[in-house]
Amino acid sequence: MELGGFDVNKNELIDAVSKKTGLTKADTAKAVDSVFDEITDSLKQGDEVRLVGFGTFSVSTRAASEGRNPRTGETIEIPETKQPKFKAGKALKDAVN
Repeated sequence: MELGGFDVNKNELIDAVSKKTGLTKADTAKAVDSVFDEITDSLKQGDEVRLVGFGTFSVSTRAASEGRNPRTGETIEIPETKQPKFKAGKALKDAVN
């Protein structure tokens, strides 16, 4: 089973990995959850997660800025936020192209 379509939910990912590896869905779910948790925990600590050949997950800071309330036109302050980023690695780019 290949993943397809524009949106793949976690259950579809688990099904596909389970079929490819021969692991049970329960074991596959634990593995997928563990990978996501480790990436998330590393990003929370400010670390970069580099999966050689696949890509790099990182966190960037979006500076505070001023915006406008579209209903009232009032100026509002938009606070600084942290944004997760993903940059595809060469092998992934090559595979897609």
